[in-house]
Amino acid sequence: MLRRVWKPVAATVVVGTPAYYYYRSYQNQTFDLPVRTRDSSGKSEMTTKTFSLLPMKDVDARIRGNTLSETHIRPDGITWKFTTAQLSSNDPIEDAFANQIVTRDESDPSGPGDYLFFAVMDGHGGYQTSRLLSRILIKAVAAEITNFLQDPKSTPQPGLLDRVRSLLWQSSPAALPSNYSPNRVSEAVQRAFTQLDDELISRPLRLLANTLGPEGLKKQELPDLSQHPEALSSMLPAISGSCALLAIFDTVHRDLYVACTGDSRAVAGVWEPTQDGKGQWRIEVLSEDQTGRNPSELARVRSEHPKDEEEDVIRSGRVLGGLEPTRAFGDARYKWPYPVQSALNEVFLVGNGKPMRNPPAQFKTPPYVTARPVVVHRKMSLPTPSGSEPPKDAKRFLVLATDGLWDQLSNEEVVGLVAGHLSGLKGTVPKTELPNLIPTTAGSAGVDGKKQRDRDQDGSWAFIDDNLSAHLIRNAFGGGDEDTLRKFLSIPPPYSRRYRDDITVTVVSWEEGNESNANVVREKIKSKL
Repeated sequence: MLRRVWKPVAATVVVGTPAYYYYRSYQNQTFDLPVRTRDSSGKSEMTTKTFSLLPMKDVDARIRGNTLSETHIRPDGITWKFTTAQLSSNDPIEDAFANQIVTRDESDPSGPGDYLFFAVMDGHGGYQTSRLLSRILIKAVAAEITNFLQDPKSTPQPGLLDRVRSLLWQSSPAALPSNYSPNRVSEAVQRAFTQLDDELISRPLRLLANTLGPEGLKKQELPDLSQHPEALSSMLPAISGSCALLAIFDTVHRDLYVACTGDSRAVAGVWEPTQDGKGQWRIEVLSEDQTGRNPSELARVRSEHPKDEEEDVIRSGRVLGGLEPTRAFGDARYKWPYPVQSALNEVFLVGNGKPMRNPPAQFKTPPYVTARPVVVHRKMSLPTPSGSEPPKDAKRFLVLATDGLWDQLSNEEVVGLVAGHLSGLKGTVPKTELPNLIPTTAGSAGVDGKKQRDRDQDGSWAFIDDNLSAHLIRNAFGGGDEDTLRKFLSIPPPYSRRYRDDITVTVVSWEEGNESNANVVREKIKSKL
């Protein structure tokens, strides 16, 4: 969008006053941009504002300022590398992320593997839901998987991650339940997501019921609990919302699970040799964007509501014309019946000056949104659809990113950029040249549920960041075109939200067949015994 705004400006700089004005602004390191503001009556209108351009050192600091990078060589011969980076548009950022590695006891080098969890959360309507998920989602899923491994018929029990290690590794893979299967594990993940969301949505109701007691409930009189110490901590995570994308690597069984609730996306790249000896990267999309533009989601949502709502449940690709993701945590405005919304709003929020917005106009038969994820299972070798597997020592990576990245970059561009980085490209590369240097081929395509935009094929990609996730963020907003990059990152909140979303990116890469390095790890372990 921003590039389309600037192109007409660039076309006016050849003659006359517009050219002089643009030159003067450039010399002063400023630029003009149409933004949406509100006048004194609260009416929305478009105006033009002038913003200062950040110097490149500040742009670099923003891209690299919130990053992490880790490498782990495990005794089973797998080398893990993962990076995360974030770039905010909202203030504060509404995205969040989490990761957790549950390892076997390092003193037992015969242990067959680990569990690795990586998650990104795309918040909306506030940061409260996504931040809460960053603290508890992995714990909830790990505990549910643990319950299943111990007793597939067990009812869900609350658990903490500090108990998970001993429970997960309590018995060897051979002692797992006889009906163990990836489908059953996927069911456990789905159960953890839905039950966690039920907890988020039900917490304010339980708080109200516990405060009133039986006698108070009989009187049906609503108290003012806005100053209750848990008033906002229970309500805000319920009424704000968040998508969640979780990858689970079970290296015991070489299983990969990707659970998606919302429109964040997981895309993998797999290096494969070719007959000409050059090789190529296969693109595997491991999630589908869950929006009203996804035909299967459109059909699902329509099937869950009366026939007379068919044209209203999804309008312009959005739930009731408002919310874009059709699956999300929180978002109680789309889940609570209207009388419940009205009562909880009066009890907890009005006295805090934070009243809920009314539900959408066509709100009739909630819930319209679910947190139940779609879970995709693959072997860690990421076999092709035909069933053949790449060589054991092939390079593989998985990109988990909130939709702010996919608004700017295609699946092919992301895989090419990560693969080029792993291949050692440096400096700037013309966009038209990268496919020749880093050939890709399509595997599973997934479903793109985002509104399509024209992708700018001009310019160049930049390969200057050590952190893979930061590398993708830089190239999402200009790459080697420093003028474009500076302008994108110089727009302050709240105006920036019209041109870019919050972005969180995690890149996980792994290589099998590193037994020689693993032997070094084993020797270090033995020396400690």
